Amino acid sequence: MPDKRAWESERLGDDENPDIITHKAPNEENIFFRNVCEGNLDAIAQNCRERRFLSNDGVGCLSRNPLTNLQRHFVITAALLARNCAVHGLEHERSFRLSDFYINKLDDCKTVDDVRMLHDRMVLDYTRRMRLLNRNFTTSKPVNDCLNYIYIHINDRLTIEEIADAVHVSPAYLSRVFKKEVGTAVSSYIREKKVDAAANLLIYSDYDIVDIAMRLGFSSQSHFIQTFKKYTGLTPKKYRDSNGRF
Repeated sequence: MPDKRAWESERLGDDENPDIITHKAPNEENIFFRNVCEGNLDAIAQNCRERRFLSNDGVGCLSRNPLTNLQRHFVITAALLARNCAVHGLEHERSFRLSDFYINKLDDCKTVDDVRMLHDRMVLDYTRRMRLLNRNFTTSKPVNDCLNYIYIHINDRLTIEEIADAVHVSPAYLSRVFKKEVGTAVSSYIREKKVDAAANLLIYSDYDIVDIAMRLGFSSQSHFIQTFKKYTGLTPKKYRDSNGRF
């Protein structure tokens, strides 16, 4: 039977032991979840680029095994994402099912970097959903209708004239109000959504690059590659190779 005093020392931590991790104040964590709930993609993307999820600074040790430790932190993050996003308006069942989906994907993670990549996909997924949700609460009906039309017809070769006709406003008016409320031009938003869809297909499907370009309505494979690299910094092939598949 283990020595009770030794067990208590390990359980509570030893203030004089330099190897004991001091838990950081909740400020950074609060800022992180606030950025997700506000749909702040720039801040969350920067967090992912800095690989903050892998930082041991002020983070408790939940296992001596690095992979198991990170997986347990992943589950905690997923649960907190589901709860915070549900509180801030994401449909409750959708939010928690999304958390369950990503936690189940942990079974496919064999390395620390696998967990890190899955974490980044999860937090960006939640952030994009919250961004769209927040936009739908603050944008006008023509812009909301435009966003929905783009979502439904993302595989088509969309034009501002076609979308304006579908939402019953002039192209000039739609261009002006969309830029004012969304912060980007309609054409730029369409390209961004097509790149998002392409990124998912590259990771979660076996379609080759030509098929993905055709499915998403790009005029050519070269146009697709050029557009994808502009938004992600990688060619489709390098993106698929670096992100793997789960």
